[in-house]
Amino acid sequence: MSSSTIAPESQIATPSSNHHTITNDLSIHIATVNGSGSQSANTVLLRSIFSMGVPVSGKNLFPSNIAGLPTWYTIRVSKYGWVARKTDVDLLIAMNPDTVADDIRSLQPGASLILDEALKITDRRPDLTYYTVPFDQLVIATGAEAKLRKLIKNMVYVGVAAQLLSIDLPSIEAVVRQQFAKKPKAAALNWSAVQIGFDFAASNLSKHDPHTIAPMNATAGKIIIDGNAASAMGAMFAGVTVVSWYPITPSSSVVEQLIGYLKRHRIEPDGKATFAVVQAEDELAAIGMVLGAGWAGARAMTASSGPGISLMAEFAGLGYYAEIPGVIFDIQRTGPSTGLPTRTSQADLSFVAGLSHGDTKHVILLPGTVKECFEFGIQAFDLAEQLQTPIFVLSDLDLGMNNWMSEPFDYPTAPITRGKVLNAQQLEELGGFARYKDVDGDAIPYRTLPGTDHPAAAYFTRGSGHNERAQYTERPDDYQNNMLRLARKFDTAKTLVPAPIHEGTGSASIGIIAFGSSHWAIIESRDQLHRESHIETDYLRIRAYPFTPELDAFVAAHDRIFVVEQNRDGQLLNLLKVDLDPAQIIKLHSIRHFNGLPIDARTVTRAIASHAAPSPQGAHI
Repeated sequence: MSSSTIAPESQIATPSSNHHTITNDLSIHIATVNGSGSQSANTVLLRSIFSMGVPVSGKNLFPSNIAGLPTWYTIRVSKYGWVARKTDVDLLIAMNPDTVADDIRSLQPGASLILDEALKITDRRPDLTYYTVPFDQLVIATGAEAKLRKLIKNMVYVGVAAQLLSIDLPSIEAVVRQQFAKKPKAAALNWSAVQIGFDFAASNLSKHDPHTIAPMNATAGKIIIDGNAASAMGAMFAGVTVVSWYPITPSSSVVEQLIGYLKRHRIEPDGKATFAVVQAEDELAAIGMVLGAGWAGARAMTASSGPGISLMAEFAGLGYYAEIPGVIFDIQRTGPSTGLPTRTSQADLSFVAGLSHGDTKHVILLPGTVKECFEFGIQAFDLAEQLQTPIFVLSDLDLGMNNWMSEPFDYPTAPITRGKVLNAQQLEELGGFARYKDVDGDAIPYRTLPGTDHPAAAYFTRGSGHNERAQYTERPDDYQNNMLRLARKFDTAKTLVPAPIHEGTGSASIGIIAFGSSHWAIIESRDQLHRESHIETDYLRIRAYPFTPELDAFVAAHDRIFVVEQNRDGQLLNLLKVDLDPAQIIKLHSIRHFNGLPIDARTVTRAIASHAAPSPQGAHI
């Protein structure tokens, strides 16, 4: 098992199919209605299992427009530490009349379901196990007011599931009371609903499925958090002072949670805030404010998704060409156009890499874990000022909005890096400076900040043609020299961005390359390939663009490379083809997943196994 899995090997089990009882290995799929309050119930269920020491992950599939439409939440319980999406459902909790027929039809033989009696399903599949529950009657027994019953009804299914799966009741009570800590009456009401569901199941339902949950010790010291919260936390620790944004799913919660962090930790004793958060009129204004603040010396950021990033193209080019720092979080969703705004994707990669007209190359950070969302949320601001350019952080809806387990984040101890900023004393010693001149050979010029008290500090920040001294020019040689320097600065970025992570022995002939949230499906797929097909693989997870020298070495060391990504056109593959030695490109093969759902391990396993069967002698190709 990869060292990147959540549970250490000493605390997890080895897969086995010899026992009828299946413990701590199932997928729970909950079908409800948007706006019905199911999120609280699903969170209680997830965190209760987590508090029993069992690895879990939670993925929310929600509609893109109004309340009342179908929503699904999937909890994966895995003693092996797997947290990627699992395609098969083991337990369905069916609460939505509009989707129940399709939900049941999608189940594989042997699955079970908790079914709301009010749905009146009479045509039952003989290969499924049904647990029918009169939720409407049970919720009345809670004593809740009529207007609250649809919310409390969800807590009843938590109790039913707890009894059927042997989830620890004290764990559930602790989570309920923690979740409603500021509302004691709500806590008591929700806990009574759980108890009523549990007692009904104990007295009326006979267990006929093999799945159960038992305590483990695989989550001690770990946390559950979403990537957007982690990114927001990183930005706060990075010292962000200006935040300008326009709301858009799935990025809004980056700024929403950041506002909460800033109000808690960045208010002075006199009540004055040390930050400014501005909701702009649109995405153009948002990035314009970021660049204005970055030019003035503030650490500034915005957060958006594909449609908003599209609108930022011209300002992104200004930041690149005028060399102004700023940070842009892109929480990717599906496109083009409005696309599927509440589905996940990795389809902004090539677009962001060259965002703007003309010759433009942007530095991109590619977190694959919530911990990296935090770490890259810090590092992006340092890189923006070191390189004097906009830095993009590409997450996605799956990583950004869903629940992930993680090791706790390390408290940052490294000092903030402001890059090449000249103060008045340095200017006096130099006698002046040329804003766009490469002095040190790394293609990064020196800058001054507005307000620097020295006559040599002033310069014009130009988005039009300029020479080394920031003077307007249309001379061909000045333009060409400037553009060549910007290209060399992109090469300097290779020495500063996070290096890729290599997993494997290095002796396999098959390599896998991927980035971002695809990581979790790939580490599980590598285990499946090893156990089921005796196919060994090495794995390189790209964490930044531009690519670093580790990429060339990895490709050169393998006979066949599978590039896994969540978009239609193989965008990572195409960027690799531009970067690699042409003789190596023939090794690359594309595995693409782009239906809007998070990629799963089985998809990767089938694709690789179909092209990489072991030889008769047992050698691995």
